[in-house]
Amino acid sequence: MNPVTRAERPRRLNLQQRSALAGEAAAAAAEVETALSQPADPTAGAFFDVDNTVMQGASIFHLARGLYRRKFFTTRDILGAAWKQAYFRVIGVEDPEHVAEARNSALSFIAGQHVSELESLVEEIFDEGMAHRIWPGTRALAQMHLDEGQRVWLVTAAPIEIASIIARRLGLTGALGTVAEHENGVYTGRLVGDLLHGPAKAEAVRALAEREGLDLDRCSAYSDSSNDLPMLSLVGDPCAINPDSRLRSYAKAHGWRIRDYRTGRKAARAGLVAAAVAGAASGAVAAGAGIRGHYRHS
Repeated sequence: MNPVTRAERPRRLNLQQRSALAGEAAAAAAEVETALSQPADPTAGAFFDVDNTVMQGASIFHLARGLYRRKFFTTRDILGAAWKQAYFRVIGVEDPEHVAEARNSALSFIAGQHVSELESLVEEIFDEGMAHRIWPGTRALAQMHLDEGQRVWLVTAAPIEIASIIARRLGLTGALGTVAEHENGVYTGRLVGDLLHGPAKAEAVRALAEREGLDLDRCSAYSDSSNDLPMLSLVGDPCAINPDSRLRSYAKAHGWRIRDYRTGRKAARAGLVAAAVAGAASGAVAAGAGIRGHYRHS
């Protein structure tokens, strides 16, 4: 990935401008698998959201937990992340406040870190905490597009470093993700534009389609969240995967495909929130105690 310097970052951008810049940056940083540089069906492709669409739960939480185990976070930090993860897994809806907090947290923990170091850590964390969380049904849908000679990209608010590694491990074409500014291989603690979230995803898909010669009417898009309606509405074949209630209603009203790979999730949903939070918190405290004990006796 080419470094994004401070001089290239416009000042005082409004939300629409930040979304456009985030989308353009994500498209510019997208990795393209050379083996598929001449696809059998070059004008069609597919775009997959990651969190709760390709992977159970939020990828940024799995990254945070892996970094916590490596002493990047305190117990209090991981407890806050555990609550957001439990809420997301049980309710299945992104909270805008959680998204904003995730943005600020992500910037705080990567500032001053080397890009190469984070990429290496993500490789490890994917193997230990993400690989077994991939939804088999969604993985099969992505493979179907590949088998038809189409290119497949992930599109996520998660950092591009995470998105690219997940895409490579799944054998996909590439990924679009949030791009963090860095200078001389070190993160500055600022984003290029904003998180790749909501309208910014649509901007990224549009920019990538123009660059790669895709016909969006022949493309597919998959997501669980109504926040991704701008991206889903861009393509000719949108599909709701494990949808939240608003997306499910919208998809039904517009005749979109719906796939739900969750089991036993909808019953007593509200009551499960407290139990999930308690379990996640207990696990985090136990992990923190274990880590502290390990370092005291090492």
